[in-house]
Amino acid sequence: MGHKHLDKKKKKINTHLHKGVLEVTRSGMGFVIAKGLDRDVLVRPNDFNTAMHGDSVLVKITQSKRDNSRIQGIVESVIERKQTDFPGHIQMGEGFAFFIAETARPMTDVYIPLDKLNGAIDNDRVIIRITDWGKNKKPQGEVLQVLDESDENDRVMKEILLENGFTIVFPENVLAASAGLPETIPSQDLEGRKDFRKVLTFTIDPSDARDFDDAISFRKLKDEMYEIGVHIADVSHYVKPGTALDEEAYERATSVYLPDRVNPMLPERISNELCSLRPNEDKLCFSAVFHITHKGIIREYWLGRTVIHSDHRFAYEDVQEIIEKKAGEYTEEISILHEIAQRFRKQRIKKGAINFSSTEVRFKLDEKGKPIGILVKESKESHQLIEEFMLLANRTVASHVAKVMIKKKPIPFPYRVHDTPDKEKLAPFVEFAKKYGHHFDTKSAEGIAASFNLMLKDVKGKPEQHVLEQLGIRTMAKAVYTTENIGHYGLGFTNYCHFTSPIRRYPDVIAHRILQEVLDEEIKIHKKLEEQCRHCSERERAAMDSERAANKYKQVEYMRDFVGDIFEGVISGVAAFGFWVETLEQKCEGLVSLNSLMEYDDFRLIEGEYALVGKRSGRRFRMGDKVSIKVISANLAKRQLDYEWVLEILKLKA
Repeated sequence: MGHKHLDKKKKKINTHLHKGVLEVTRSGMGFVIAKGLDRDVLVRPNDFNTAMHGDSVLVKITQSKRDNSRIQGIVESVIERKQTDFPGHIQMGEGFAFFIAETARPMTDVYIPLDKLNGAIDNDRVIIRITDWGKNKKPQGEVLQVLDESDENDRVMKEILLENGFTIVFPENVLAASAGLPETIPSQDLEGRKDFRKVLTFTIDPSDARDFDDAISFRKLKDEMYEIGVHIADVSHYVKPGTALDEEAYERATSVYLPDRVNPMLPERISNELCSLRPNEDKLCFSAVFHITHKGIIREYWLGRTVIHSDHRFAYEDVQEIIEKKAGEYTEEISILHEIAQRFRKQRIKKGAINFSSTEVRFKLDEKGKPIGILVKESKESHQLIEEFMLLANRTVASHVAKVMIKKKPIPFPYRVHDTPDKEKLAPFVEFAKKYGHHFDTKSAEGIAASFNLMLKDVKGKPEQHVLEQLGIRTMAKAVYTTENIGHYGLGFTNYCHFTSPIRRYPDVIAHRILQEVLDEEIKIHKKLEEQCRHCSERERAAMDSERAANKYKQVEYMRDFVGDIFEGVISGVAAFGFWVETLEQKCEGLVSLNSLMEYDDFRLIEGEYALVGKRSGRRFRMGDKVSIKVISANLAKRQLDYEWVLEILKLKA
């Protein structure tokens, strides 16, 4: 009886506990956004229980009224820290030191023992790591890095990474572990591997790449049959489960690519040396090898560990030139690979893959990291060559593992999935596309994909191309990692995973490990895999947020030199308070506020038309419209560009 009574009592208490994320306002007040509650829980600063902004917490409700007044609570415990490293400055006292944070939201001071200052002195700008969160006293930390006061760009880039929960310094034990790995490949490590060292192999990467995690091998067999190998750096050979290296890689989960740097998932000793498939060096790989006809028909495939020796390192530009001019080193091999890749691409789109075009904006930087130019890179045939063979390897691995059953259930595996479009998001887009003469078949997922491809083909080169592509992408679900294999809608694949970039993505490392278990027929059930998938998806989003923030900072920094100048742009978004314009050449986005339009008319947002419409004049500012703007301000602290709409007549006078 007693036990039952205790269970009931325990259950009653637990109904007060809710899992959520703590958001701290600039005033210092906290709110926990919890699942299952229709209102946020107010938490006062004294009740944070060491939690900080962005932490996942358990909150206990202490006051809940039935009317619409605020639910109040206290943080019972911290489940997961969003951030452990912080920027700020050191303040020295008599025999002690404190760290004062430079964060947008209030944060308690951190005590720094004198032997943990790492050379920092009074007023130095530093990055610290909290090592003890101190329940009843101040948290304690150590200085990781003293920052150069004169290098504003470096400080901002590091702050962006820290804000998004990334660490920028590898712990000593992790660096020591990577330094201790052998420089050359011991002979015992070659046992059981297929030897591809005498087969023609090369890498194709951006000209400024430093880590090469994939290579292609090529050899002719007979009767227009080719053996094409996709060779991926064997990171899981060096990074073993449960080691300090593995734990650090998992925490980071991804490399982050900012305009002037990479914050790597793995120490450079691994990412740029041991695992980088550099030319004229023997390297350990995990490979997917295919026998493919000239028409792109796959006759057979093999998956397993290999050793390779890259013969040549190509930049995308080199390969593009060979494709276009049909001249250069390994022309015949490149041409055959190109033809097969294009066949794969056509087949994919025919089977329902959605063919959104992709452009990448990159900054040309001077030696101090200041942007002096902006380059727009388009996906060309050389990029598509690599993309198609990587897609082939990824889906082949996923399909191979998906067939393996234990007790009539598929084994847990980190699939990369992409859900069908959300009907609520799709409906207004379908109506908007109709205005441009595009009709959507929304009866099935296949019909939607076919309609998208038809529209994308029709709008190519037309003024509305940009707006319809951007809005179309926004209707799409986000791709994530999960053990629930629902397929990849955007690519049109039933089975898909990430296998080809283990240097920069942790899910690929997991995929390698599980694939090896499958090949060895020694399968383990990884019970925490779904939790790991969620963590990797969350870190991927944080990396994208970091990249967006850093790119925005560089845009603002670049446009500071053009305040007062007039540019051509396209409306890239509309809201009740104004519209955003992306300049055509520089691809820099800024806001034209409603206030700046008041002298012309009283504008109102018409949501279904993605437009601001003038009450008196009927003038429309619609997404996708070309406009002229003047740069009014470029605020680096807020990472914000403000534009003013300019009448064409004013532009002519300017």
